[in-house]
Amino acid sequence: MATLAHENTTVVLGIPIPSADPVFLAIVGVHVLLGFAAVVSGAVAMLSSKGHGRHSNFGTVYFWCVFGVFITMSALSFMRWAANYPLFILGALSFCAAGLGRTAARRHWKQWLRLHLVGMGASYILMLTAFYVDNGRNLPLWRKLPDLAFWFVPSAVGVPLIFYALYRHPLVRAFNRSRGRAERSTRI
Repeated sequence: MATLAHENTTVVLGIPIPSADPVFLAIVGVHVLLGFAAVVSGAVAMLSSKGHGRHSNFGTVYFWCVFGVFITMSALSFMRWAANYPLFILGALSFCAAGLGRTAARRHWKQWLRLHLVGMGASYILMLTAFYVDNGRNLPLWRKLPDLAFWFVPSAVGVPLIFYALYRHPLVRAFNRSRGRAERSTRI
């Protein structure tokens, strides 16, 4: 960790941290750990067989990590509002989307499976977007991209995957078939 003499900036692993204040750095440390845990647990949940067990356990870890990221991000944003309000908006949207996805699944709302999939997928995309908007210009390969790419590449990759899952995933297809049968039986 090095502190730049001309600014109150600390550099960690090549990424500038905009303050050398120990409280700010402590919050950043917790934020990074929670963010990493959210990325990993979210990926494990997405790639696991759906239902109770691994998927729901890692999904729960993901939700609470996103909550922690939202709390630490809020503190960091309020400390540097002028520079970080877009990150606050992305973080708030990510947490709200995760909350929607989790609540839809837990309460089995009408269309809960679709709402769960879209909510959790959107949460993951928004979380990655915030990361790249904040850090993209300091990352290998990403630094060669225009700043606008940091806003749109996560969605360009994630949204088609969400649509694919909505129309091709076996659990969603089974849900659609059972709903179609239920609708036909109520018409008779």
